[in-house]
Amino acid sequence: MADWIDSAEHRAWLDAERERLFEFASRSAAPVGFGWLTDDGSLDQAHPLELWITCRMTHVFALAALLGRPGAAELVDHGLAALDGAFRDRENDGWFSSISADGSVVDDAKAAYPHSFVILAASSAVAAGRPGAEALLTDALAVNEQYFWREADGMVVDSWNRDWSVLDPYRGVNANMHTVEAYLAAADATGDLVWQARAERIARRVLGWAGNNEWRIPEHFDEDWNPLLEYHRDQPRHQFQPYGATIGHGLEWSRLCLHVSPDLIDGATSLFDRAVTDGWAADGADGFVYTTDWSGVPVVRDRLHWVVNEATNAAAALWIATGDERYQAPYQQWWEYAERYLIDRERGSWHHELDPENRPSASVWSGKPDAYHAVQATLIPQLPLTPSLAAALARK
Repeated sequence: MADWIDSAEHRAWLDAERERLFEFASRSAAPVGFGWLTDDGSLDQAHPLELWITCRMTHVFALAALLGRPGAAELVDHGLAALDGAFRDRENDGWFSSISADGSVVDDAKAAYPHSFVILAASSAVAAGRPGAEALLTDALAVNEQYFWREADGMVVDSWNRDWSVLDPYRGVNANMHTVEAYLAAADATGDLVWQARAERIARRVLGWAGNNEWRIPEHFDEDWNPLLEYHRDQPRHQFQPYGATIGHGLEWSRLCLHVSPDLIDGATSLFDRAVTDGWAADGADGFVYTTDWSGVPVVRDRLHWVVNEATNAAAALWIATGDERYQAPYQQWWEYAERYLIDRERGSWHHELDPENRPSASVWSGKPDAYHAVQATLIPQLPLTPSLAAALARK
């Protein structure tokens, strides 16, 4: 058991699973960027092209290119062309949240969440040596600096309108979480440690809120960063802003804190322990519930695939950081759960959502739009905590 995470056999299995995911994800290439995939791996023509998906897939294919996968570099270039083309607002700066297949704008909001993934995609493409990536990263960081980062807060704001004239008063931790990931990648790609320092500021502030809330992370805030603990109580299945504590984010923050600094190990451990205690088999069946209330009672009991990915990631990261064998057993248990229930051997990729009885469902997410979490889950156990994934692969 003690050697399961880093055994040659398990690593070979992870490599094979990653290749399977790359193959499925390659079907997401649309005439412009990358589209939303259905359960059988076909493009959902009714769904607009999302900025966050195009960025995530560009990042994923940059990882594939760094691993030597034939054809991956061309897919990275395809994503970069979309980010420098139809998604880009040349008049007002920044990137549109979604566009149609013909390149017309569907959602012209300028949101921190997808903009963080522009930084991540560009950073990974820089590591993969793709043309145009450095210029895109420079522009993406400049937009972030001008419109999203707030030095006084040590956080990013959430969403603007098209011409940056109206800032939504809502503040969110989800956008900041992915900004941490993006900043770490940018620091590796540029050598500018200001991004590392900002990532640490964000992480420390989130840990402070979590530590004052029994390690359940408040997700939603007003414009002065006062927690809104009842936010979206009437929309518990919201895809990006659900009510209550999001189990997967507790696990994801646990891992990110370890990428940020070894000094955050205590907070990372507390977040992990709380999320596992509240989330795993909380209703008597295997699997992580999606959300709980502030006392730890499950609210949305559906099981989302990315939560298991972040659970194995966090367990692996804590094992790498501490060498503590207590992370080995749950790491193996969660991968075996994924193999049994989530990995779709018939049609490819992973079921993105299961109901409380671990049957495929779609109450929160439909289709299989995204390979980002699952691909990263096959890499994180095999790489050091720093640098970020693409940079680490480039240095191998």
